[in-house]
Amino acid sequence: MTEPLTRGAHHIGLSLPDLDRAAAFFCDALGFKVVGERPDYPARFVSDGQILLTLWQVANSEKAAHFDRRNAIGLHHLALGVEDKAALDRVHARVSAHPGVTIEFAPEPIRAGATTRHFICTMPGGIRIEFATPFA
Repeated sequence: MTEPLTRGAHHIGLSLPDLDRAAAFFCDALGFKVVGERPDYPARFVSDGQILLTLWQVANSEKAAHFDRRNAIGLHHLALGVEDKAALDRVHARVSAHPGVTIEFAPEPIRAGATTRHFICTMPGGIRIEFATPFA
């Protein structure tokens, strides 16, 4: 068997209609830190200490096409891991209270009989984010 040539995600880049609202979601609701920025692009880099996200401002948010997860090729959703059920509940409470967030469904088992739990929301800017406990 061939060993993988990669070692996880280096970073994930997200194009968004409002850079400030997106950064506020990650920093204020989830505790990410701004670790850099490129005002000329513009882009902001945020991290939770494990993953680095590049948040890119689209050139014209009024003309930008929003992703249709059922009919377009691209990022269906971003899944972020949390420590356990208690952490998932804390994240759900924080994210639910953040302005511009839509909760798709509350924390629940990932499938019938599973101990892994998750929930999905849409963050300001329209990107779907899943939060999930470790696989068990």
